[in-house]
Amino acid sequence: MPIQTATTGELDHAQAIMISEMKYTAEHSAPCKNLIEKFTLPKGYKSITVPKVGQMEAAGLVDGIDLIDSEEIGMSYVELTASEVGLKVVVTDKLVRQQQDDVFRIVGRQMGDAMARKLDEDIIALFSGFNGGTALGGDNKDLTITAMSGIAAWARANKLPRPISFIHHPNAVAQLAKHYAAIGSTYYQGIMQGLPEEVLRNFWKLAVDGINVFEDGNIAKIAGYDSGYGCVFSKNAMCYIEALAPTVERERDASLRGTEVVIVSDYGVFELDDGYGAPAQYEIGALATST
Repeated sequence: MPIQTATTGELDHAQAIMISEMKYTAEHSAPCKNLIEKFTLPKGYKSITVPKVGQMEAAGLVDGIDLIDSEEIGMSYVELTASEVGLKVVVTDKLVRQQQDDVFRIVGRQMGDAMARKLDEDIIALFSGFNGGTALGGDNKDLTITAMSGIAAWARANKLPRPISFIHHPNAVAQLAKHYAAIGSTYYQGIMQGLPEEVLRNFWKLAVDGINVFEDGNIAKIAGYDSGYGCVFSKNAMCYIEALAPTVERERDASLRGTEVVIVSDYGVFELDDGYGAPAQYEIGALATST
């Protein structure tokens, strides 16, 4: 007697398949944009010039002796421009008809994540150039409380304007948190004023000497090493200039029987002051989980 099973003949094609809610590839945190200066480039302008004046020196005077030397303003400037960044996805009509989930919502989230990651990585690429390219820490060095204390001292000695942030890979920050936990909770302070706490809360881990410590998983290993470049920097050290916020458009292509979804942003990231930050090279390999 024939037994009709779920896979007999072509019967499996007559059975409905339930698809659970769409899963997304996890993204790392991307806090850098919120830790630096932001400028908006108005319509009709191609660049922004950011001036900076130098220091003057006061001298001791002698009664009855005229001042001879005079001081200069010592102005320097950085010119900021923007360039376009974007991506495109083509969605066919057939996919839209047959996809149970809203396919435009799916690709919209993926495209937004990609744009945020691109901006974050662009800012991270600036880290290694600060302080004349001289990094604090070094290869095969863990981010310990001693190292963080040295970083805080460096920031004070070099007169970094506050708020000051320190950012590194989650594995490096985990080493730091482990050392702090052994000492006590007195190092765990709130986020300093001047930073968007609501936005940054999930990326902030702790603070020492008023320096906020954040984690960013987009920091990559230096080629050939197990360490990566984080950075200690003033908010005034870098900037993000935006001429066009991320903008999404759809364009119907009848002959293709589909729709192009395009997202574009026009921005630039720049170092404003080389002396207001320093790269920080520490190990970012995975921590031991068996001991």
